[in-house]
Amino acid sequence: MRLSNMAENLIGSEIIKLAGEINERIASGQKIYNFTIGDFAPDIFPIPAELTEYIKQAYDDGETNYPAANGIAPLRKAVSAFLSHYQGINYTPDEILISGGARPLIYAAYQTILDPNDIVVFPVPSWNNNHYCHLTGAKAVYLQTDADNFFMPSADDLRPHIETATLIALCSPLNPTGTVFSRAALLEIAKLVLAENRRRAALDNVKPLYLMYDQIYWTLTYGDTKHEDPVSLLPDLRPYVIYIDGLSKAFAATGVRVGWAFGSTHIIKRMQSILSHIGAWAPKAEQVATAKLLENTKAINAYLLTFKAAIQSRLEAIYQGFEQLRKDGFAVEAIAPCAAIYLTIRFNLQGYICPDGQRLDTTPQITAYLLNAVGLAIVPFSAFGAPADSTWYRLSVGTSILEEIPEMLAKLRHALAALTLP
Repeated sequence: MRLSNMAENLIGSEIIKLAGEINERIASGQKIYNFTIGDFAPDIFPIPAELTEYIKQAYDDGETNYPAANGIAPLRKAVSAFLSHYQGINYTPDEILISGGARPLIYAAYQTILDPNDIVVFPVPSWNNNHYCHLTGAKAVYLQTDADNFFMPSADDLRPHIETATLIALCSPLNPTGTVFSRAALLEIAKLVLAENRRRAALDNVKPLYLMYDQIYWTLTYGDTKHEDPVSLLPDLRPYVIYIDGLSKAFAATGVRVGWAFGSTHIIKRMQSILSHIGAWAPKAEQVATAKLLENTKAINAYLLTFKAAIQSRLEAIYQGFEQLRKDGFAVEAIAPCAAIYLTIRFNLQGYICPDGQRLDTTPQITAYLLNAVGLAIVPFSAFGAPADSTWYRLSVGTSILEEIPEMLAKLRHALAALTLP
């Protein structure tokens, strides 16, 4: 029973598969420190209380019919004001598109911009760009990044591919690393994209080079970290940039399913047309409620203050634990947390011998040892397009219990100390 080539060859989400396996272990009674899924446990990180009340009220008020195809006008207006107030970036309500989370918007951006065999350039590790290329028939160009540049791509990484690409897909803060673009690095990329578009303007029948900028985690920065975006740095780039954003990460509202894209009306209207055929709009009651939340600056400020502090405390506790392990001679590393809900960590354990005599030669073996010996569940960067032998991992704190972190670190120390070199 053959299906389409696209469906037959589509790979499911590696992260969701791994999370399912972990949940089975938890259900069987095993003690697991689950740092896999990029989600939030509602009992640890609830959505704003005001948003809960606004949603209930919207349903009580009968806001259950179809919303406008591009999102209800009050929400688009509220998103416009929110971006202006908190990010200092100005887009009109007509330049904003609402959808059921960020994923449909990314899919619509790909479908709007790309024809089959058009080239998409993106760094790895990164989230799901390979799958969106498969869905649209685009050709993926993987840019391997490394820890020296905090796994963020540079203009020099992009330069060899700039003349053949149709889309560059970037994300900052980056899933899976929790790292961000510096102002200088992003400005250099922006200048490169703008120069290429000026070159193409003199050519006939050539698409522009577009830049999709996923900033879904932009409110979650810590310490001196500052979120940067391409149009703020280089306003002339505005016609070529599509932003992906939304409610899910900023307010722990992953299941509420309200996302927004913004950019040139020419692009946004085409994305709207695609999503209107799919029916990928956010539920109307949630749109009404989100509009009210985004207008409530006092509630937003209070929520982000405590929410961000709770995330940062977990990231810092684990980072400091890894730093102590590293100083004590164990083969681990971590990048200091600066944004999102992720910590980038490394277990450089190839060649070590387990207590049962097994040699750790591969990343899956290392991952399995950490899970079995510690109960530590994390996602290898290979799930995000990095090489299969990468020993770097994503650790997500959205479901973590702060009080259990010292316990996890103590078990990890014991498990690492039990390893020997031949």
